[in-house]
Amino acid sequence: MWFKNLLIYRLTQDLPVDAEALETALATKLARPCASQELTTYGFVAPFGKGEDAPLVHVSGDFLLISARKEERILPGSVVRDAVKEKVEEIEAEQMRKVYKKERDQIKDEIIQAFLPRAFIRRSSTFAAIAPKQGLILVNSASPKRAEDLLSTLREVIGTLPVRPLTVKMAPTAVMTEWVTTQKAADDFYVLDECELRDTHEDGGIVRCKRQDLTSDEIQLHLSTGKVVTQLSLAWQDKLSFMLDDKMTVKRLKFEDLLQDQAEQDGGDEALGQLDASFTLMMLTFGDFLPALVEALGGEEMPQGI
Repeated sequence: MWFKNLLIYRLTQDLPVDAEALETALATKLARPCASQELTTYGFVAPFGKGEDAPLVHVSGDFLLISARKEERILPGSVVRDAVKEKVEEIEAEQMRKVYKKERDQIKDEIIQAFLPRAFIRRSSTFAAIAPKQGLILVNSASPKRAEDLLSTLREVIGTLPVRPLTVKMAPTAVMTEWVTTQKAADDFYVLDECELRDTHEDGGIVRCKRQDLTSDEIQLHLSTGKVVTQLSLAWQDKLSFMLDDKMTVKRLKFEDLLQDQAEQDGGDEALGQLDASFTLMMLTFGDFLPALVEALGGEEMPQGI
């Protein structure tokens, strides 16, 4: 249970439920299969284990882990368009008249309803860790839309969720650009070998570098012409590496072997023990890493009225 991406949200008030109440709330909106005429369903599932007895909230020390699953029927747009075109041409040929937009839309709806029972099913899960003492919710996703789906559904079942994206005082772009320009990052952070550079003009160019010495004259030349760093690969201590972007999204998280070996040792022989140990160790690591990252970006920005 190692997160691969990280969107960070600040609880602006105490979470209004404890683990037991949260379990009850999540049970009111369980994940379920799509019915024959449904495009999508969304609900909560057990983060670990299967079956009716598996808890919807995994509790480990001061941390809670939840998971939501989206199920959707996939209808390729090209298939629907071809079917609509074929039907429209058939009507126009048989009835010698033009099919206009309103009727075309109705035909499209009818075709979608007819195709839905035969559509492919796609399932995707999103995990979120809640750290009430730190006042944080951490979503394992790089997509704000997926995170908001989970958070809005969580808000729906518990009645309220006073949460907002965590913001910092200094723009990540400015900080990352300074780190690459000066070739020195904040304490315990190390610049690695990948970045994205963008021109600040509206139609400016984009340069993506992989396995590149970011201290090279070539990179410095791009910076001197006004490009800024919008994504940067970094390492923190000897514990993890990641990609940070201009919206403070942490992507491609990789926990080093030292942590993974420790979780394997702590977890014992059972799969559930391994999952619990890795989750706990990950959250304890975040407890040190996230404050360090926020401090490196100038500290947390508290919007007025919060």
